[in-house]
Amino acid sequence: MAFVMVFVAEVSHESEIIFPEICALTIGAWVSEQQPWMTNKRRIFILMSLASLFGVLVVKFCNTALIIQVCLCFAFTGFILTLFRTNFVPIISACILPVYLKTNSWIYPISVSFMSLIIILAQWLMEKYHFRPVNNFVPCKFDIKEQIKKWSKLLLVFGLIALIPFKTHQIYFLAPPLIVMFTELSNPESPARLKPFYIVGLMSFGAVVGCCLRLILNEIFGFPLFICTALACIILFFTLDRLKIFFPPAGAILLIPMILDKSLLLKFPAEVFVGAVILSFCAIILFKEKELAS
Repeated sequence: MAFVMVFVAEVSHESEIIFPEICALTIGAWVSEQQPWMTNKRRIFILMSLASLFGVLVVKFCNTALIIQVCLCFAFTGFILTLFRTNFVPIISACILPVYLKTNSWIYPISVSFMSLIIILAQWLMEKYHFRPVNNFVPCKFDIKEQIKKWSKLLLVFGLIALIPFKTHQIYFLAPPLIVMFTELSNPESPARLKPFYIVGLMSFGAVVGCCLRLILNEIFGFPLFICTALACIILFFTLDRLKIFFPPAGAILLIPMILDKSLLLKFPAEVFVGAVILSFCAIILFKEKELAS
């Protein structure tokens, strides 16, 4: 899926087609034995489409500071996740990425919607022919007041953390997949909270693999990006299989280097490591089970 996506983007010279979160979706919807999100196929398509469209609309019509645009996207995704009674947090990255990249082309939401459709159709076929278990959707039991409190706190904490990186224009300390990781770890029931060091390591490893392959194969030896993408996915999937930890945001951070300016590649892994440490620490410390369950 990632190979075809990047191949089409290179052939068509439309970089907006490259959507790193698609690798996270394939990990959750195709690779993982149990889908990590409480959602169904209809919600995946609708929410990904809405989130990507909203991100582009913010770039087009909201002429404010970058941190305000990002917080607006973050708040919107929290609203629609609550409205649709699901914890399908990858939509956060789908919404925020066009703001980071200043993408105002309609190609982005169209390609995200189309690729989401492919993901859910393939998942349906896998379930039909017993290649993976059927995903039975049970809506999350959300208390509206608690959700308002939770997302308000998430937005406040994220906004405070983001002040320095955005002020200094080092925004990839808070790369969109790291924001998804932060939101996931803020959930007291998330299994990922039990292995924070593994999660930080996976996110950092994904960034290193993506940057190394882009720098060495693409920038130095001139290989196409889709070759780098395919090799990066193979390395990451092998690692996930060995560790038995299928954490979708690691797939998204893997493909971020494929769309970055080459001047950012050398420092991107270090930024991801520092951002992952800070965000995971804040998520685990500041979002306790008793607080959200009261």
